[in-house]
Amino acid sequence: MPFSFPTTTTTSLPFHKDHNHFNLNRNLRSRNRRMTTPPVLSLALPSDTGRVLSIQSHTVQGYVGNKSAVFPLQLLGYDVDPINSVQFSNHTGYPTFKGQVLNGQQLCDLIEGLEANDLLFYTHVLTVCDPVMGDEGKLYVPEELVHVYREKVVPLASMLTPNQFEAEKLTGLRINSEEDGREACAILHAAGPSKVVITSITIGGILLLIGSHQKEKGLKPEQFKILIHKIPAYFTGTGDLMTALLLGWSNKYPDNLDKAAELAVSTLQALLRRTLDDYKRAGYDPTSSSLEIRLIQSQEDIRNPKVELKAERYS
Repeated sequence: MPFSFPTTTTTSLPFHKDHNHFNLNRNLRSRNRRMTTPPVLSLALPSDTGRVLSIQSHTVQGYVGNKSAVFPLQLLGYDVDPINSVQFSNHTGYPTFKGQVLNGQQLCDLIEGLEANDLLFYTHVLTVCDPVMGDEGKLYVPEELVHVYREKVVPLASMLTPNQFEAEKLTGLRINSEEDGREACAILHAAGPSKVVITSITIGGILLLIGSHQKEKGLKPEQFKILIHKIPAYFTGTGDLMTALLLGWSNKYPDNLDKAAELAVSTLQALLRRTLDDYKRAGYDPTSSSLEIRLIQSQEDIRNPKVELKAERYS
């Protein structure tokens, strides 16, 4: 059983002139001075992978936001500290949901608490950016926030993982072809991120991923695509999971974004197939509504994915 000892314990015993009480208080104060906070082992003995601060939403039931991202990163060997920007009973696709939204001051309080205790040391802090602005032609955020993402958020990211709709919003470019997707990546490189993965693009009924890695500013980026098998269902939490997997694998293969993408896509495909099969086994029509992903049941696919979908590099 773990125990925690605060560094500034105060005794509840009052001060008395009585010698025994005086000695007891003095001994307690002396002991407290000798007590120090134990080291944070993820800082003192860092893993080869890193320590991640993940600021996302949280649901009590189901797997979206941090619930979808933290566990896979931990399975891949990362220490992950989550900050839950919202805490809802369930995702918003249900008829109702209840919960709280963290405001700006509350977020600052958490960051300041970490900083005050010398805990604000992360290898990855908001360096991977999944814009979460919208999908399938619909914005999840007010239109005015698109400018904030474009001007403030994107330049800070080292890797950007938008879907097709988000990439179009960020670049102002309509993506109707693979060439458009590649050009969108180049525009996003110019804004800051060295790695860009447009996680889902539909062109002529074909679903694909387009990735781009500009290893040095001014150099032509290495670009690739992965054709993805369409699964006839809609799932929640897949974007959050995909971003976590891309972060996890790209940090293990920093010079091979295409390999990282292969591993991430293969993991996601295996997990979605399992989710679909399990809903069918339960007697539920998986095409009738959005499905909760089978994350825990897919942990072996997360640790050791079988690469079935290969990346094809553009010349």
